[in-house]
Amino acid sequence: MSSLPNLLTLSRIFAVPLLVILMWGREPWEWLVAFGLYCIAGLTDYLDGYLARAQGTVSKLGVFLDPIADKIMVAAVIVMLIHSGTIHGLATVAALIILLREIFVSGLREYLAALQVSMPVSQLAKWKTAAQMVALGALVLDGATARMWPALPALEIGLVCLWASAVLTLITGYDYLRTGLKHMDT
Repeated sequence: MSSLPNLLTLSRIFAVPLLVILMWGREPWEWLVAFGLYCIAGLTDYLDGYLARAQGTVSKLGVFLDPIADKIMVAAVIVMLIHSGTIHGLATVAALIILLREIFVSGLREYLAALQVSMPVSQLAKWKTAAQMVALGALVLDGATARMWPALPALEIGLVCLWASAVLTLITGYDYLRTGLKHMDT
């Protein structure tokens, strides 16, 4: 529990309420702080896995908590971006695709774990995660900069990456389903 990778993962979980409170605010500085916190959380997502593997301290707790921390943060940020109106209209469909896939893959992983079948993360899923992190980060940044620096294309970058992430989400979700169906009794 007290290994550095596990503490980094836990810090991401504990950062989510603060992130939500900051994104609830209307002031650009609140969103700027939220953007900074989001970037730090994204960095800890990379560091916890890297350190656990490099130090040989991969733990069952870390393997369990890391994807949960990711999904909690992504879901909270998406909900707050929809609440703020940053994600609206048709872009809400892209956000919903991402949320539904996260729930679906979590359930599938849980089912397969009971069968002692692991479902490793594919390279395409890593690209999906990268596009998703950039999308959400850019959209949070837009909440901070839209009034201060309107020429900054954070919203446009965020929405393009959100749709790219949604497309990759559908592809990787289908890949995981196909893999999972091989282990299910019909």
